[in-house]
Amino acid sequence: MVHSETALRRRGILCVFLAAVLYSIGGLCIKVIPWGGMSINGARTAIAVVVIGAYLLLTRHRLRFNRYIAIGAVSVFFTNTLFTLANKLTTAANTIVLQFTCPIFVILLSMIFWKKRPKKLDILASLLVLSGVVCFFLDSLEPGGILGNILALFSGLAYAGVFLLNDLPDCDPISSVFWGDVLSMVIGLPFLLQETVFTGTAILSVVILGVFQVALAYILMCIGLKSTPAVTASLISGIEPILNPVLVALFYGETMGPMALVGSVIVIVGVVGYNVIQAKKG
Repeated sequence: MVHSETALRRRGILCVFLAAVLYSIGGLCIKVIPWGGMSINGARTAIAVVVIGAYLLLTRHRLRFNRYIAIGAVSVFFTNTLFTLANKLTTAANTIVLQFTCPIFVILLSMIFWKKRPKKLDILASLLVLSGVVCFFLDSLEPGGILGNILALFSGLAYAGVFLLNDLPDCDPISSVFWGDVLSMVIGLPFLLQETVFTGTAILSVVILGVFQVALAYILMCIGLKSTPAVTASLISGIEPILNPVLVALFYGETMGPMALVGSVIVIVGVVGYNVIQAKKG
């Protein structure tokens, strides 16, 4: 019994790790595709719908739909869409780290909709992450960079909505992901029809995005979180905002500004540290 629980936990940790690695390739792939953000998102989610649909059939997981799953799907749509648009306007590093502010939005949304009073740790973590976010905006004062940063922040807000709704009793994470990708596909594909440049690199990159960075990563994360402790999952997920800009710098040549680098360290330390302390208290 103990051995089976240990094996299950190890499998969960491996799934979360692989999901974080797959998520991290998003910045690089989006950068090398010469299309608009809506086109990229429509194409990658169209592929993801097929992969996730096949997974649901193979596992005989019944696709569900209710109001909470629908709201979750809308949150998934905005998370993916805003993330893609932001990557085209600001650096990949700014995009992923600003989206990583998701836990702070969870705190704020819980205060607003569930009337949960913030604890001292919540307030300190929020202020620390906010100081890191300010660094990003000081680093990108040009209009395009500021807009990209704003969209990345809103992507983090949408991602927080996914986490909050998935905690509700009548929700189903994988169904929300599927319907969210369907919505992204329907809205994004008309933009794709207006594109004129279809290079081998672009097509290969969008296939990688759809199969691995969207579909397989979400599936692995859903599986992994069932048996992985919150503190462990938090630490492992911290790989993504570090590996993402490293890959973009190595293969695309895009680097972070000095203030953005400071901001990224503050945000990652603040978010991971908050989750670790919170999990230990619980």
